[in-house]
Amino acid sequence: MPNGDEIRIQVESGGEVSALLLRPAKAQVLLILAHGAGAGLHHPFMQKLAGELARVNIATLRFQFPYMEQKRRVPDAPAVLVATVLAATRAASEAAPGLLLLAGGKSMGGRMASQAAAQQLLAGVEGWCFSASRFILPTSQARSARITCRRFPCRCCSCKEPGIRFADLKLLRPVCAKLGKRALLHVVESADHSFHVLKRSGTNDDAVLRELAQKVASWAESL
Repeated sequence: MPNGDEIRIQVESGGEVSALLLRPAKAQVLLILAHGAGAGLHHPFMQKLAGELARVNIATLRFQFPYMEQKRRVPDAPAVLVATVLAATRAASEAAPGLLLLAGGKSMGGRMASQAAAQQLLAGVEGWCFSASRFILPTSQARSARITCRRFPCRCCSCKEPGIRFADLKLLRPVCAKLGKRALLHVVESADHSFHVLKRSGTNDDAVLRELAQKVASWAESL
């Protein structure tokens, strides 16, 4: 599977960042895919997920946040991260006009997409995909996330992690239930934060990513 076409994105107060557009010939949907805090767009997880999504005819635009582009370890301020999601959304609209737009990402990237949505910044985005994103947040961020869920269709891919509650299912399941058909919660019981599974789980990492991509594709058809 090709890695994608390289493009450059100008971010307000953040400089220029790189991005990769992977667009299958039969794609009708494009997912703006933000990376997590510790790994950029070239991380194997991001590459493999984009590849699996391409196999089910979903295009992706994955991009760097400025701190990752500049090889800094500490993430940018939230305002800059949100501005980067906004810039990537605009770039996606220009690069692939006519495709239905989804936004989201892994962990921190998904959380920044939800904050951009809560601020009503992402005009034209029709749905949200969150993979291993943290839903237990400080009060102000939690309120933003709840506003996002009320106003937009959303889809969450969550996983349980030993000792780390990135997605408290006791809190998350009732929220998704209230959203009804607008939300799809898919839990990979045996996966860690990187969707890695042990051999004794009866599956493997590649199968898990393939499963996530298929869930995104079947949900996107409902939009």
